Amino acid sequence: MNGVHDMGGMQGFGPVEAEPNEPVFHHDWEKTVFALNVATGMLGKWNIDMGRHSRERMPPAEYLEASYYEKWLYGLRRLLVEKGLVTADELATGKAAGRADEARVLRAADVPLALRNRRAARMDGELAAPRFKAGDRVRTKNLHPPTHIRLPAYARDKVGVVDRDHGVFILPDAHARDGRKEPQHCYSVRFTAETLWGSSARDVVYLDLFEPYLELA
Repeated sequence: MNGVHDMGGMQGFGPVEAEPNEPVFHHDWEKTVFALNVATGMLGKWNIDMGRHSRERMPPAEYLEASYYEKWLYGLRRLLVEKGLVTADELATGKAAGRADEARVLRAADVPLALRNRRAARMDGELAAPRFKAGDRVRTKNLHPPTHIRLPAYARDKVGVVDRDHGVFILPDAHARDGRKEPQHCYSVRFTAETLWGSSARDVVYLDLFEPYLELA
């Protein structure tokens, strides 16, 4: 989707200020937000791509003002209501309207394993031969869907060269939209800085892009 979250290549936001010895969490409430996201994610009501898309739907002005974990909290609240786990009134008042149904519980002893079990959604063997190969010149499509997409705006309608085929993975776009596990080849595509931004620099950028985003140039 086109949104303020897609900030790659944008100018005017100032330098990225690195914080020396930055802690994992700056405030205790951030720990709580992270824990709630992990625990509720174990319920199986949404997947990682739905989680990302929930944060992308934050109003632009709020998004630019929000910290990292404020965005996580916004997305979590939205998913909890959309998936029927709580109501908007319950969130506003902090009081349950009725007895909660029994659900899968993430116990403290299971947390380390849950955090380690984060493999890429590979689906090798579930799709025909790739359409592209290393060395092919390809053009990215000029796509503007209203839902999640992993093709950044700055790289749309641009010509690059396929560097390699990573294999077959779940297409995040469909996974975020309706949970469907659609297998698609994912390629590393090489772009020059001149192609992407009209820059005279000799830099190159490699983007991992799914097959539906590409066509032969």
